[in-house]
Amino acid sequence: MKVDVLLGLQWGDEGKGKVVDVLTPRYDVVARFQGGPNAGHTLEFEGKKYVLRSIPSGIFQHGQVNIIGNGVVLDPILFRDEAQDLQKSGVDIKKVLKISRKAHLIMPTHRLLDAAYEKLKGDAKIGTTGKGIGPTYTDKVSRNGLRVGDILSDFDKKYAVAKARHIALLTALGETPDIAEIEAKWFDAIEYLKEYEFIDSEFFINKMIASGKSVLCEGAQGSLLDVDFGSYPFVTSSNTVCAGACTGLGVAPSKIGEVYGIFKAYCTRVGSGPFPTELFDETGSKIRAIGHEYGAVTGRERRCGWIDLVALRYTIMLNGVTQLIMMKSDVLDDFDTIKACVAYNINGVKTTDFPFSIDNDVTPIYREFPGWKCDMTKMKSADEFPAQFNDYIAFLEKELGVPVTIVSVGPDREQTILR
Repeated sequence: MKVDVLLGLQWGDEGKGKVVDVLTPRYDVVARFQGGPNAGHTLEFEGKKYVLRSIPSGIFQHGQVNIIGNGVVLDPILFRDEAQDLQKSGVDIKKVLKISRKAHLIMPTHRLLDAAYEKLKGDAKIGTTGKGIGPTYTDKVSRNGLRVGDILSDFDKKYAVAKARHIALLTALGETPDIAEIEAKWFDAIEYLKEYEFIDSEFFINKMIASGKSVLCEGAQGSLLDVDFGSYPFVTSSNTVCAGACTGLGVAPSKIGEVYGIFKAYCTRVGSGPFPTELFDETGSKIRAIGHEYGAVTGRERRCGWIDLVALRYTIMLNGVTQLIMMKSDVLDDFDTIKACVAYNINGVKTTDFPFSIDNDVTPIYREFPGWKCDMTKMKSADEFPAQFNDYIAFLEKELGVPVTIVSVGPDREQTILR
């Protein structure tokens, strides 16, 4: 048995949560493999809307095992708040959720360090969510982090050492931290965290694979935010590409099966960083308004633009994508013309390769298509798709070399069409 991987191919916010929810009935296990509460996976069904930050998006389905993997960084306070909200909705979360002992903990001082580092950058700031993600991963790779498993062994001493180190850093940066109130809440949340089952997730998942169980690995953020392959330095602090599922869950590369790559019919980005196809006109504003493009975690306006096939080809290659899933097709229902960036012009040279650095010298080269000009939100099957939309999908499949197997025509789980 192999594990399947589902991840975003753009700058995040592609709609991963909805698709995981839709696909979960096919699987026995759903496992998050990286990121933290900077992710906001939105799900809508039965007239209700939910935003998941750390908990896998398979939590609402039929009792599948959900795992927070070792590659995730976990904020106990935000986790408790999220979990308690889910319990109110009727989810028996303690029964179905397991947490890797090797997942790292976000401390109160990590948030302060996050803000202090952004402040130092001035105009060059990354635009982080301020959740302490970067400093937590920094501690992880510098071998100074606290892990979930540490909670059960001499934790107070380990915490004190890590805290003292952070306070020294903050003081050196000119900050005067006062964390007494948030620290008390944090330790209360640690006690709540102990009510969950901690596991060696690498052994658990591999035993499930060996016994013939099916596993879906859920990524957070998007491939263009990968710390190695994204638009550095305007990236997140983890590996968001398919390889991150191997390191974030302890799964061998030979065990990877299907790779679902999710993308929007257009493109968005939150925070700072390059965005070649960004629109600053009424078209961009229209996409934002129709698509409700505001961050699920931060509430910030998302920058909007046309789809970028140069970037998509790049992330499809990096991830070994086998199936494409196209989201928010309905947002473009009322446009006369649809554009797709097929290449870049960089200082007079045309290229279809994603460059080392994206700057103001990059000019997108577009191909235009007639819009489908009809309401797709009520459609139930691919047979109902208008000819113009089918032509657009056929073009994408030819350009990207991978079939589009699922199309989303609205936010609800029922507005999902298999092709």
